[in-house]
Amino acid sequence: MPKRRYLDLKSDDVRELEAIRDRHPKAYLRERATALLKINSGTSPHQVALHGLLKPRDPDTIYEWMDRFGDEGIAGLVIRQGRGRKPAFSPSAPRGRGGEASDPADPEALSQSIRSSA
Repeated sequence: MPKRRYLDLKSDDVRELEAIRDRHPKAYLRERATALLKINSGTSPHQVALHGLLKPRDPDTIYEWMDRFGDEGIAGLVIRQGRGRKPAFSPSAPRGRGGEASDPADPEALSQSIRSSA
């Protein structure tokens, strides 16, 4: 049987997480702070993942939050740059049949593109 994971926070960390939970503008940070505070109060991470938050989470997600908080502190709870879905359209990508890049804000290039496709 796997060993149960605990979180033993210092009083400064608890106060900081409570402030994030109560007043931070980003909902995902409020959720992560809530999860860590519940684990610190004695609830198992698995229980918090399945029943302790507004929507169920994969327990591995909660364990990742714990690991990142242990390694980096509050900064570890923030979503990192470059995560998530990439844009479907990139202004720097080549467009058109000839592969030439054109500025979408340039009306001359737009009218030329329309004429060449007609």
